[in-house]
Amino acid sequence: MDLDFERCYRAVDSRDQRFDGWFYTGVTSTGIYCRPSCPATTPKRQNVRFFPSAAAAQGAGLRACRRCRPDAAPGSPQWDVRADVVGRAMRLIADGVVDRDGVPGLASRLGYTERHLHRMLRTELGAGPLALARAQRAQTARILIETTALGMAEVAFAAGFGSVRQFNDTVREVYGVPPTQLREARRGRVPAGGAGTITLRLAYRPPLHAAALLDFLALRALPGVEEVRDGTYRRGLRLPHGVAEVALTPADGHVSATLRLADMRDLAPAVARCRRLLDLDADPVAVDATLAADPALAPAVAAEPGVRLPRSVDGFEMAVRAIVGQQVSVAAARTTLTRLIAAAPTATRVDHEVIAGNDGVSGQQLHDHRDGAGALRGFPSADEVAELPDEAFRMPAGRRETIRGLARAVADGSLDLAPGGDREETVRRLVALPGVGAWTAGYVAMRALGDPDVLLPTDLAVRRGAAALGLPDDPKTLNAYADRWRPWRSYAVIRLWRTA
Repeated sequence: MDLDFERCYRAVDSRDQRFDGWFYTGVTSTGIYCRPSCPATTPKRQNVRFFPSAAAAQGAGLRACRRCRPDAAPGSPQWDVRADVVGRAMRLIADGVVDRDGVPGLASRLGYTERHLHRMLRTELGAGPLALARAQRAQTARILIETTALGMAEVAFAAGFGSVRQFNDTVREVYGVPPTQLREARRGRVPAGGAGTITLRLAYRPPLHAAALLDFLALRALPGVEEVRDGTYRRGLRLPHGVAEVALTPADGHVSATLRLADMRDLAPAVARCRRLLDLDADPVAVDATLAADPALAPAVAAEPGVRLPRSVDGFEMAVRAIVGQQVSVAAARTTLTRLIAAAPTATRVDHEVIAGNDGVSGQQLHDHRDGAGALRGFPSADEVAELPDEAFRMPAGRRETIRGLARAVADGSLDLAPGGDREETVRRLVALPGVGAWTAGYVAMRALGDPDVLLPTDLAVRRGAAALGLPDDPKTLNAYADRWRPWRSYAVIRLWRTA
């Protein structure tokens, strides 16, 4: 990544919050690295180096600033926008793939050799996949140290470290103090909550139009899976090591996230998926600047700055939603999906007390609260949906078989709907499934894969929104007109939906 010194230094000198996560400032005279908006005195030019990632700064021997907490900055928006191998790798690392499957597993998912993948990441980010995963483990460990009462050995293994010694050495190297000192510094400020409950702040780049996000999610909320109430979005999650519940409340400068995990090892993927769901790593200033250049959209952008692209926590779930939603209203699709979910095996509610497992990892004592009041569950898995009887699908037979074909393809690995999937290849495989057309594949690319540049010109609500703004509503003409919105056509779709 090419970091222009003058541009970066001006951002640091002005403490420009918009650049947090884009790069990191290393101060050689103090041996620390900061986010660009750090409130400390601007360092002298000769004492400054800029790094494309926290891992690169750590590799240069610098420790994280304890004042501005650079590891808590929003992620670079590049990793949501970019569809290349580096962007896909960063999304998979954030989802914990290296911690679960190692670098060989990451390379296999991407279809490259470990050596070539390491070379690409070093070139772009100044650090290889192990160093990038290590930086993420350090951040996860800090969150667990500061927000839970887990013992240090439990924190070490829950954060993904192979040993307590490795955990101690990494925390000391990254934060300049031992783990026990990090906990002492936060004592008395740990949020209240039950055992296994973690509350943290998810940073974002302002502005954030929280009402648009909550409106969108509330309209499509599936009973038993998710709900929006009193300004908070809650939902159940299926994570690599177990189930979870999350409550997300937008606030000034951050989103408050309360997580109840069945396994603490799922903290990093849970946070990554919540950030993706709310599009918190976006650069809204860049998006709005492009859309506001169109006189037809300029008033809406001025009235509602920071409208985000709601994504998903589960690619398979979003693909099923898209298929069910073909040619029916949002309300009708919601009713059909609710019946399908009710027919699937019932998951347990996350209600537990923390216990130590034999391997030292924080295990969880799950209590069965089937159909309990307030219980939320994750969306059924591809295997579960594939096995549902015909009567579970209140829809035409052709659509039912389309969903089953999708479920089988996801279950056997021939279709990758994870954030690190190849967008173009995934769309090609989707449209090859009987019953999946361009609208469905585009909707999945936009919300499940996070493609920021998808237009749905045949969508009825998009066409109505375009007509309301005086734009062409003929699909072919609208498609040509929308070239001026590139590379943010997905965000234009959200605004057209709001207009409609």
